[in-house]
Amino acid sequence: MLGLMQSQQLLISSLIDFAERHHSEGEIVSRRVEGDIHRCTYKDIAKRSRKVANALDHMKLGFGDRIATLAWNGYRHLELYFGVSGSGRVLHTLNPRLHPDQIVWIANHSEDQVLCFDMTFLPIIQAVHSRCTTIKHFIALCDADKLPADSGVPGLVSYEAWIAAQSEKYVWPAFDENSASSMCYTSGTTGNPKAALYSHRSTILHAWAGALPDALNMSARDSVLPVVPMFHVNAWGLPYSAAMTGAKLVFPGPAMDGKSIFELIESEKVTFAAGVPTVWQMMLGHMQQGGLKFSTLKRTVIGGSACPPAMITAFNDVYGVEVLHAWGMTEMSPLGTVCTLKNKHTTMDAADQMKVRLKQGRGIYGVDMKIVDEEGKELPWDGKAYGDLLVKGPWVIKEYFKGEGGSPLVDGWFPTGDVATIDPDGYMQITDRSKDVIKSGGEWISSIDVENIAMSHPAVAMAACIGMRHPKWDERPIVVVVKKPGAELTREALLAFYEGKTAKWQVPDDVVFTDAIPLGGTGKMQKTKLRELLKDYQFPSA
Repeated sequence: MLGLMQSQQLLISSLIDFAERHHSEGEIVSRRVEGDIHRCTYKDIAKRSRKVANALDHMKLGFGDRIATLAWNGYRHLELYFGVSGSGRVLHTLNPRLHPDQIVWIANHSEDQVLCFDMTFLPIIQAVHSRCTTIKHFIALCDADKLPADSGVPGLVSYEAWIAAQSEKYVWPAFDENSASSMCYTSGTTGNPKAALYSHRSTILHAWAGALPDALNMSARDSVLPVVPMFHVNAWGLPYSAAMTGAKLVFPGPAMDGKSIFELIESEKVTFAAGVPTVWQMMLGHMQQGGLKFSTLKRTVIGGSACPPAMITAFNDVYGVEVLHAWGMTEMSPLGTVCTLKNKHTTMDAADQMKVRLKQGRGIYGVDMKIVDEEGKELPWDGKAYGDLLVKGPWVIKEYFKGEGGSPLVDGWFPTGDVATIDPDGYMQITDRSKDVIKSGGEWISSIDVENIAMSHPAVAMAACIGMRHPKWDERPIVVVVKKPGAELTREALLAFYEGKTAKWQVPDDVVFTDAIPLGGTGKMQKTKLRELLKDYQFPSA
């Protein structure tokens, strides 16, 4: 017997329709490439998204055609989120931090038809446009008078001129909710990047789950600042969850420095912000130097890489901001876990509560996970056993775009490449990437634990732990450190700092000081590049 309920497809167009109807005056605030602050509403975004859809129809683009963006977080990018996917095309967010050769390879592999870009990235477009063989139209996200007289890009038009003549009226097409809506190429695989191809259904369900109280807890009473770029896994789904809840959106544009982010939080009364640790590190440094405090910020979600304990302590204890540690992957749309507390944890003392907060959190509804040993046998959730982390759910990929790399699933589960523990309450903690875990004398050492201790030293700005070949112990950890400006720190002093904080055999054998640790396009430390830079390293005692 089937239920007697209406059948309605879960489509991204329904999000902007809902926001326009129920939250029409909800604000969208953007710091633009031009340097000014732009203000509009969900009603404005909805109208202009329909103009985008009409403009795409006018170009005779087919259902499922890929429309690429190379853009910062802003209102025009948001209009493309809804106008492209809502009209049945596929939004493809390109990462401008990649090498131009990688951008060319990805654009050709995805067979992009149109590329919309912020003027910041005109030099990139000038360098790659002739090699992007499938792109027929280049659109600059600006007013017509901001286009240079000779852009060097044939047929370049401005976004505002492109949509100006289009009608605000548009009937969003109805189609299968399993149709592709957007795509993102992952930086976490070996060889050429692979693309996760999201559906309308997976995107809606992900936005719904992400907005829940025990996840990101978004509502119409929030002012949300996605510092995480819209070209990083669709800004972790925040633009979709914001439209679903009517939350105010505040976009930082290209100004990602600590001072600019802090000023935007204060001026727009931001209550909730999201970003990677490196961004918050810059902002906290700016605040500490100026003796500044938050007036409205209540919580921040930190993901992308493990959040150092010192950062959680600073947010919680110094600034009164709750830190939500989160974990996910491009292949997971990306949310998998969020570290929200249960009732039993609220009465714990600060030290025990911190042990929970340092974990990546518990699975949000829709995500199932397990840890397995080398033979694939499932391990217990006791907080001690650690193994390879596998996940499954309605917004987890089953294969990559064009079948690249074959089927990644193992008995229906996606192997994340992370090594983790899960405690009896379901809280998962990443102990390492499987490729970064250090095996020393038959024992495993977590590079994350070594990094976290170094990061808690007041003189350390950034730290990366890697395993180096050792003549006796197979591998031994060393820690590569960037000191804070003006700080004094010696190798001996930092190694002594580890005493009593971890087992002696887990203390790194050496400290290497450097001016910068290489970061990838998503702000994560590139340990493979770090190993290349240190390929001639020799241990002091070796």
